[in-house]
Amino acid sequence: MNKNGQTGLVIVIAILFLVAVAFLNIFKIPPQFPVIFLLASTIFVISFINTDAALVILIFSMLLSPELPVGGIRGRVVVLRIDDVFLFVVFLGWLAKMAVNKEFGLLRITSLNRPILFYLFICLLATGMGILQGYTSHKESFFYLLKYFEYFLLFFMISNNIKNLKQVKMFTFFILLTCFIVSAYAWKMHFTGVSRVAAPFDGIDGGEANTLAGYLLLMIAVVMGLILYSNSVRHRIQLSGLLCFIVPPFLFTLSRGAWIGFVPMYISMIILTKKARHILSISLLILIVFSPIIFPETVQDRITSTFTQGEVYTVLGRQIAFAESGSARIETWKHIIEKWYKHPFLGYGVTGAGFVDSQYARVLGETGLIGFLAFVWLMATVFREGTRTLNLMKDDWTRGLTLGFLAGFIGLLFQAFSASTFIIIRVMEPFWFLTAMVVMLPEITASSRKEERT
Repeated sequence: MNKNGQTGLVIVIAILFLVAVAFLNIFKIPPQFPVIFLLASTIFVISFINTDAALVILIFSMLLSPELPVGGIRGRVVVLRIDDVFLFVVFLGWLAKMAVNKEFGLLRITSLNRPILFYLFICLLATGMGILQGYTSHKESFFYLLKYFEYFLLFFMISNNIKNLKQVKMFTFFILLTCFIVSAYAWKMHFTGVSRVAAPFDGIDGGEANTLAGYLLLMIAVVMGLILYSNSVRHRIQLSGLLCFIVPPFLFTLSRGAWIGFVPMYISMIILTKKARHILSISLLILIVFSPIIFPETVQDRITSTFTQGEVYTVLGRQIAFAESGSARIETWKHIIEKWYKHPFLGYGVTGAGFVDSQYARVLGETGLIGFLAFVWLMATVFREGTRTLNLMKDDWTRGLTLGFLAGFIGLLFQAFSASTFIIIRVMEPFWFLTAMVVMLPEITASSRKEERT
């Protein structure tokens, strides 16, 4: 390590220490939090020495880290999640590593950079305007914007750290292992009599069932994609076993929004590939025909209750009754449209539109038409890059991963009509981790082929 590198490392460590001390004092952190600080310091050292090892720890912490209350704003409890701390610490360790090793680039160029940065800029601009006009609280907006920065930061860090296919396979293995652990926890909740299962540390009795449902929707798609393109009988059996293990917890969430997302996810998998298309189609027909026998009674009751109680609305000349949750979301859309007319371009800022349990209505209300179009641009770019990777990949494993990611992404887009899916950190961290790997696949496979030729 040269003298400049040593100086850069000392400066980064000093800044990290000062930020930690300020954080502990400003938020009046309880005495037990120094333990977290000690763990964070350890993660920092690990990330500086071996970034891959730190990212593996981060993968586990995404779904398996507890939430700790650190204060409150507007009657809401502000929580600090362990993986929030770990993510920023890993990022700082990564920056320190780049300060010492000048050959590492700060930001890898991808097609997603511009739409991500533009969307973040619009969120900041809209929120700033909302604060000045008194529509939103600067404290509350800060914590929500921090979440947005968090998962985009993860994308930039992963895309910059991915160098070869071996890394992608290793990270995918640990992502699936985490999914197995989370599903095992959901099974435990189900057997203890909990009506709606949730992820670890997300509350009991369906506290965050939609979060787990969105996460499992994405994971089911990834596992299905890998099964379809697996050339190993042993791997196919293992993945099929994992799929059978995680599907029931997906049903136990009783999340109708995620169930709706499963249908386009499955159909898109049939459309996007010719691999076993007839098997997928036949399986879907069997699932539909025998669903009264296959699905548990609680799942069937949840489905039938959607249109048998609650408010009545006229749709295409016909009167249809929606359950309480469905009618609440319809009323939310009506409310957001009414508010949007008053501030059509930049909305009311992040959190300024109030509680909105629909991603698209939320984006429209918070960032207006400009922010909504920026969000659509970002989502369209993710889809375009995913399909580009799928078309370019020749290796079966990479095609399977990309297909599963794309299908899961489409499923999440549909779930987002009934949930704020793309701001749920436990869903978005795995999503943007996978996005970064899929986007980088063409570059790293091309580099490996070039090295083989030389």
